[in-house]
This record gives sequence, structure tokens and C-alpha cells, in this order.
Amino acid sequence: MSMPGATDSDALLVQRIRDGDTDAWSDLISRYEGRLLAFVESRIGHRGASEDIVQEAFIGFLNSLPNYDGRRPLESYLFSICAYKLTDYLRREGRRPSVPLSAGSDSGGGWQLAGKARAASSIARSGERRGLEEKAIVTALREQIARWQKRGDWTKLKCTELLFVRGWANKVVAAHLEITEQQVANFKFDFLARLRALIRRQGLSEDVFPELYQEE
Repeated sequence: MSMPGATDSDALLVQRIRDGDTDAWSDLISRYEGRLLAFVESRIGHRGASEDIVQEAFIGFLNSLPNYDGRRPLESYLFSICAYKLTDYLRREGRRPSVPLSAGSDSGGGWQLAGKARAASSIARSGERRGLEEKAIVTALREQIARWQKRGDWTKLKCTELLFVRGWANKVVAAHLEITEQQVANFKFDFLARLRALIRRQGLSEDVFPELYQEE
């Protein structure tokens, strides 16, 4: 079974950009700017800032073009860059998106604003907080992966990689692994619930992941 990736149209577009075709860059923006802008504006509700974030995302794509793997859908790649730029913006503004530890839709519905902005002196605006977040998530992931490996749960491991690393939709993952979409949804829910539990078990301050301590 072939792996889903960029469409022929997207692959041609990327190649034209790599070849220095200036019209290709305009075509890329025309094709994806509206979708990216709608994604960002729905999260922050500010048109001007949203346009800046999307522009940064396109620049980020151009800078990363030498490393772009055409096996990954172009749209998914652009949205990943845009989500990263959105995260940076929120951190600079003293706000932050909720950690994507909820089983949302395939369109990335986990990107939401936290309930309250924090003061400039808060850990939310510091590099220290980002370091704590990354360390906590890495530790939890390593523990969960080791658990799957020990139990031989290779399907769960593959499913999680396709969902969260490659960014594939539930339906595509189900077809690739020859399991049902319900099984994929169950694996996703179980993984996110387990990750939340593992992070909470680390005993971090509620200031690091406040959303993990809110009432369900």
C-alpha cells in the first residue's frame, strides 16, 4: 500500500518553487493562505496578528524547503509550521495554547487559548517553563513507548506515530494499518489519557500545565 503524501499538484508546485519560479510562490500563497489565515484567526481573533503569523509560516516553509519530505502532505506540513508560529506568538503575548493532550478532530482542534493571560513575571513567559514542558512530555513519551515495546503493542505504537508525528487523519491511519477508524480513535484517546496521567504523576507545579489540573 502506498503512503499518502503530497498530491501531484502540490509536488509540482514545490518543485517549481525549488527551481526559482516566482509565480509558483504566488500560487502557493493563493492556494493555502486562506485556510491558514482562517485557522489562526479562529484561535486568536485578531486579523492583523493572524496575517503576520501566516506570513511567518510561509517564510518558515521557504527556509525549511531543503528538508521538506514530499512523502508528507504539503497542507499538513504548512499547518504544522503555522501552529508552531502561533505557539510562539502566544508565548510572546503571555498566553499559551493548551497542550494538545485532548482527542480533538483531525484538523488540530487542540490548539486553544488558556483561560487567563499571565503576568510578565510568570513562568508562562519564560524559557524555563518551555524547558519544563518539553522535559515532562519527553519523559512521559519515553515511558509510554517503553511500555508498548515491552508488551509488544506495535500496532498502537505505529498508530500513534502516524497520528502525531506524520499528522495523518484517522481514516488514513485506519486504512494503512488495516484496522477500523473506531480502533484508531480508541488508541488516540487511550494514548492521550495515558500521557496526561504520566505528566501529572511527575508532580510538576500546576503553573506548568494548568490545564491538566482543571476539572474535566
